[in-house]
Amino acid sequence: MTETESSAAPSGTAPSRRALIGWGGAGLALGAAAAGGAVAMTRTGDDVAPVAAEAGGAVEFHGAHQAGIATPVQDRLHFAAFDVKTDDRGEFVQLLKDWTRAAAHMTAGHPVGDAFGGLPEAPPEDTGEAMGLKPSRLTLTIGFGPSLFDKFGLQDRRPEALADLPKFPGDNLEKARGGGDLCVQACADDPQVAVHAIRNLARIGFGKVAVRWSQLGFGKTSSTTPDAQTPRNLMGFKDGTRNIAGDEPDRLKKFVWVGEGDGDAKSAWMAGGSYLVTRRIRMNIETWDRTSLQEQEDVFGRDKREGAPVGKSKERDEPFLKAMKPDAHVRLAHPDANNGVTILRRGYSFTDGTDGLGRLDAGLFFIAYQRDVRHGFIPLQRGLSRSDALNEYIQHVSSAVFAIPPGVRDKDDWWGRTLFSEEA
Repeated sequence: MTETESSAAPSGTAPSRRALIGWGGAGLALGAAAAGGAVAMTRTGDDVAPVAAEAGGAVEFHGAHQAGIATPVQDRLHFAAFDVKTDDRGEFVQLLKDWTRAAAHMTAGHPVGDAFGGLPEAPPEDTGEAMGLKPSRLTLTIGFGPSLFDKFGLQDRRPEALADLPKFPGDNLEKARGGGDLCVQACADDPQVAVHAIRNLARIGFGKVAVRWSQLGFGKTSSTTPDAQTPRNLMGFKDGTRNIAGDEPDRLKKFVWVGEGDGDAKSAWMAGGSYLVTRRIRMNIETWDRTSLQEQEDVFGRDKREGAPVGKSKERDEPFLKAMKPDAHVRLAHPDANNGVTILRRGYSFTDGTDGLGRLDAGLFFIAYQRDVRHGFIPLQRGLSRSDALNEYIQHVSSAVFAIPPGVRDKDDWWGRTLFSEEA
């Protein structure tokens, strides 16, 4: 859950968002130049994708892969799952096109339309709460859930790699918090920018889609930039030490990106995409906070101060698994204990008030990307759910799986085109 031994698991000043752009205005430059933020180049697969060089900059929206996967992890999250309410395929395809244009505007630091100067009798085209804020490295990543393939005649295009997750030992899943026909992951360094993005997509989709559930997150619990300081989770341990990095094209190609030859003809549209698993994992904070330091370190198989594996002195020292207790999290989650299973993680901490019994509702919103769910999260979680010592202190309370299509390659492309193009 919390240790990436499983591999589970930016300069310049941006202009105000009050620039006068029309909704869907033609010829608008939506890249880093338009946002005014400098970008750096990093290799994320077979292509070179620009990423923001500073927290206030813009991340390039277009590319072979969607941003928000191998992109350096931002500090804040707003994740939303939607149910599709329309039965009209053409109407839904148009929504995806509208969402794509809106996403390109917002990730570049622009509003989706006029927030203040429109007709007084009409609602504003943008909700306005992000006006004047920088792009904050906003990324928007869309995914399609298994239930979407029961609509619009898509049953024969559902990839086998988009497998339904089994019920694992210890699961206590809340149906209302799981599943969904589609999802959007908004990551940014400013929480208001992330919330604004989801809010405006939901507004554009009103009547065609409805929010099924959502989750706010803070304090990234894993990183795709291993040279940076490793973040800590709410249990106080460093998290993400051995995560796949955004500048490791070979590992991304092997473990994250769907290949041209993966699966059969019905999954060909996924080439360049990935598969996402989310799990809301509640931590039994009160119990953990009364557990001795020695037991906490035994549970993880790492020391709390440095993050070093048992018997080693530095965080990134190669762990000696047999020196750890048999049920230590690191030992059970390590690829060597799972036939090489490796996934990329982008999790976030959350606190959502209390449970009504005087206990914090807090934990980890687990996000993992992989090339095939059947060979990634499922076998990994099967092992952890049976034996991991950490299970005494956590509980999985929501679950979802999504197919993440390839990136939007240019201004004429749109989210989901490869899935819908034959029928659109």
